[in-house]
Amino acid sequence: MSLNEHRPWREIPRRKSRQIMVGNVPVGGDAPIAVQTMTNTDSSDVKATLDQVLRAADVGADIVRISVPDEAATRALREIVRESPVPIIADIHFHYKRALEAAEAGAACLRINPGNIGDSKRVAEVVRAAKDHGCSIRIGVNAGSLEKHLLDKYGEPCPQAMVDSAMHHINLLEEHDFHEYKISVKASDVFLADAAYRALAAATDAPLHLGITEAGGMMAGTVKSAIGLGSLLWSGIGDTIRVSLSADPVEEIRVGYEILKTLGLRHRGVTIISCPSCARQGFDVIKTVATLEERLAHVTTSMSLSVIGCVVNGPGEATMTDIGFTGGGSGSGMVYLAGKQSHKLSNDEMIDHIVELVEKRAAEIEAAKAAEAAE
Repeated sequence: MSLNEHRPWREIPRRKSRQIMVGNVPVGGDAPIAVQTMTNTDSSDVKATLDQVLRAADVGADIVRISVPDEAATRALREIVRESPVPIIADIHFHYKRALEAAEAGAACLRINPGNIGDSKRVAEVVRAAKDHGCSIRIGVNAGSLEKHLLDKYGEPCPQAMVDSAMHHINLLEEHDFHEYKISVKASDVFLADAAYRALAAATDAPLHLGITEAGGMMAGTVKSAIGLGSLLWSGIGDTIRVSLSADPVEEIRVGYEILKTLGLRHRGVTIISCPSCARQGFDVIKTVATLEERLAHVTTSMSLSVIGCVVNGPGEATMTDIGFTGGGSGSGMVYLAGKQSHKLSNDEMIDHIVELVEKRAAEIEAAKAAEAAE
């Protein structure tokens, strides 16, 4: 167990929601907050799309969404689902037949707004297909595509309009006795999204999928998502998240985990605590941290590592991490293990030695978990 886990003042009470299944992944209730992304390839290209799915799963994606705009995409979906190590959500908009085809092809969940696919008969067909094939449904409300009558009523996208839309789509599903759904009310404006999600959380016990839609590029989108999702998660709201970036889907997963790790809501991989560096640094902190992030990307065990350039804050940070290195003088620094001074180490040997220590500690943690589970 990492030294930074399970401290009472870090715990966030989560909103009580009912639980549904997306394939073999539980969403809601006391299940871990699921992290997901969406592919951006041509969905009919099995090889390219599956490659993205596999890379996303490799860095921790629990669920992956794929747009299904036409018959070629649903034909490819069957093969993608068969080879995917994680559940696949089929993203459907106006073509209800795509939803029927996706359910039959093995999608674990359908992202669809029931009111957009036609009359009650078509909704009933989609619900029947979802029930027959064990699919859940995500109702996806977006500030940028609200129904005309709601825009006429409220004059612009606003929290109440988004909640009204969500409740309308909920009613359409529940009229057909379908309850395996989760909901999102996304907006690119963090204030609008925050207010809409808080109002929806009070109106239903359904699991909520969080997202700040069209958040932007890597840096701007990360900041916007961290603020928007972080404020909701800190309040206990949210059962699954997607960070929407104009970037590689793998980066969405990495950022998602960093948000959850920062809030102590999920723990995966090595959390590196490092200083921004200054004239006091005893080694090149920025280059060292970049190298360590790359060299330690394969470690999935939750643990903490501090890499601090000098002795002003280094020893203090090291006492709170599993492994620490604090820069000193004369080309060497101090290694800390479990918060205590262990041994001196030259800067030239630092990176290889830290990687070795992290891998060893990860193996110890996993062995302890296995022994505990066997008891």
